[in-house]
Amino acid sequence: MVNRVVVGAHYGLSDWLAQRITAVVMLAYAAGLVLLLLSAAGQDYEGWKNLFQQTWVRTFSTVTVMALLFHAWVGVRDIWMDYVQPVGIRLTLHVLTILWLVGCFVYSVKVLWGV
Repeated sequence: MVNRVVVGAHYGLSDWLAQRITAVVMLAYAAGLVLLLLSAAGQDYEGWKNLFQQTWVRTFSTVTVMALLFHAWVGVRDIWMDYVQPVGIRLTLHVLTILWLVGCFVYSVKVLWGV
């Protein structure tokens, strides 16, 4: 029988790495939007509409929303695991969080892609 230590280094590495990668994706998107805002002085609704009709902008926006939602999932899941002790309540909160995040993703696809 192998005794596995469930605490210590490397057990949270994947969550930590996921948080950092998704944060970099969101930072890149935010920086891009700031550059677009600075270069688009005086643009009207039609200009922004045309910008967001381009496939690369929609794709980058969708990837950023997915990164945001995964980032939120890792953070909220850790909060539930750390601070909610009854297993039934914790499982319920996990399921409700997943449903909420999936709903947010579906709505974002509807908004971005006009489905």
